[in-house]
Amino acid sequence: MRLSEFSETQRSKLRKTSQGHLAFIPGPIPRELDYTSELVNALSEADRALGELSGVGQRLANPQMLIRPYMRREAVLSSRIEGTQSSLAQLLLFEANAPTQRPDDAREVLNYVRALEWGIASLRRLPISHRMVLGLHQRLLHGVRGQRSTPGRFRTTRNWIGPEGTPVEKAIFVPPPPEALSDALDDWEKYIHEVDSTPPLLRCALIHYQFETIHPFIDGNGRLGRLLMPLFLIEKECLSQPLLYLSAFFDARRDNYYAALMKGRTSGDLRPWMLLFLEAVKTQAKDAAARADRLVALEADFRRRLRSTRSKVVHALVDEVFSGLFVTASRVAASEKVTPVSARAAIEQLVSAGILREMTGRKSGRVYSAPEVLRILDTNRSRARSIAGER
Repeated sequence: MRLSEFSETQRSKLRKTSQGHLAFIPGPIPRELDYTSELVNALSEADRALGELSGVGQRLANPQMLIRPYMRREAVLSSRIEGTQSSLAQLLLFEANAPTQRPDDAREVLNYVRALEWGIASLRRLPISHRMVLGLHQRLLHGVRGQRSTPGRFRTTRNWIGPEGTPVEKAIFVPPPPEALSDALDDWEKYIHEVDSTPPLLRCALIHYQFETIHPFIDGNGRLGRLLMPLFLIEKECLSQPLLYLSAFFDARRDNYYAALMKGRTSGDLRPWMLLFLEAVKTQAKDAAARADRLVALEADFRRRLRSTRSKVVHALVDEVFSGLFVTASRVAASEKVTPVSARAAIEQLVSAGILREMTGRKSGRVYSAPEVLRILDTNRSRARSIAGER
């Protein structure tokens, strides 16, 4: 991290640590913003797209049809930004306790799902706070590679951002040292719960920027920072259902994502980041609504393919195909309270209708998914690159 890369005003936030290297000490989150016409227009477009998505959520007879699939898509893409290699199909196989490639990566992605589910459920009794962040971090890193990175505890050692293997002296960015974390995190938490006139979307952008700049954990900062964005929008009632996730946008524009965050640190100008964030909200809200329309239409098509059967188990399976994304005979037998033979017969009807396809190639412990559903969800793949410290 070179002094010359920072503007004159931002240099005042650089401090030399006891180890002799420079670290960035962020100031308080800005409470007053310069509302340029570009920012106002971008905010209006993002708000409009978010409102349309909320309308989709309110119209759904069964919101779980989209909520669980969208969560899993977000988990795959957010983890992929940090170099975790797992597809949606591999995640489903891992959830079904079936053999899959890169099981360690799939476990990391499943941890993301579990942390997000816990966070959404916890909002009923626990606001976004230090306590929630520590709980999310503990679930995110439980039993995976970051297990050694003190899950559920703020760091007590330095960290830095740069290509893997980069020494701190050549780091792209060095967050505040441990002794500066408390003040920065206290201001971050205070800002979340302050009442002011800043629109929620811009508050969300500022909260994410500040969290990534503080980098309060040894590992998991990037994933946790992105996980907090939908939680904040849910807490502020910007969404009728948890259907908006932004990692697909940032995965596709990874260089822009990191550059905009870094621009705020080096120049103090947060407009590039706020504009990128608002573009992400607009793009992903429209994308989520479009995918919802396609999934609803596909469900209707599945029902038409099965209209000749009166089996309640068969029709219940259609719901599970969307909300659970995979089925097994044992799960069907348990959920529908039927025999394994009846469960397998119901599954075979969906296979014959071209709805389900077996994923493992095994004769026992078979796992089925709907390829047409996965095709709608599992897109926007991009080559993963790992950046040490951003995980």
